[in-house]
Amino acid sequence: MSRHVFLTGPPGIGKTTLIQKVTQALKSSDVPIDGFYTEEVKEGGRRRGFDVVTLSGKRGPLSRVSSDSSTSRRECRVGQYVVDVVSFEQLVLPVLRNVNQGSDAAKKICVIDEIGKMELFSQAFIQAVRQMLAGSGTVVLGTIPIPKGKPLDLVEEIRSRKDVEVFTNRTAVRGNTQLSFAR
Repeated sequence: MSRHVFLTGPPGIGKTTLIQKVTQALKSSDVPIDGFYTEEVKEGGRRRGFDVVTLSGKRGPLSRVSSDSSTSRRECRVGQYVVDVVSFEQLVLPVLRNVNQGSDAAKKICVIDEIGKMELFSQAFIQAVRQMLAGSGTVVLGTIPIPKGKPLDLVEEIRSRKDVEVFTNRTAVRGNTQLSFAR
């Protein structure tokens, strides 16, 4: 039986929108839930990057468009975006550690949106996700990218776990449009 649920689909299809709606419903039902989601940052109608937003409302940069075309050896980049690994870890790691410290009697749900290329620059994040999936007290509701290009080790590991169910979104979510997910 699957214990963890992950959503996948192309960018912009509505994975984060669905995660936010499910999170609101669970919170309003007093289900213990914590975690984070990523949100686009736009300026003048153009995407400038992504922020990490915790379910407690803390926010910080995950990535921003680089204005410099030269690449520093220490910069973590995904396409035009420079990933702020330090900011990401400062926001996300305490949340994941806090969720993972509960007893079995107090099962919690942890939202992880997303486990993608940007987030995987953090070795500490990879370790925290593996520990959470292996632990018995937490159910993970997360998002992973669709397979494209070089496989991401942790994402493929998640896909192959017997205790994970992956649903693929095939219909875009716009406003109150019905969601369409399939196994």
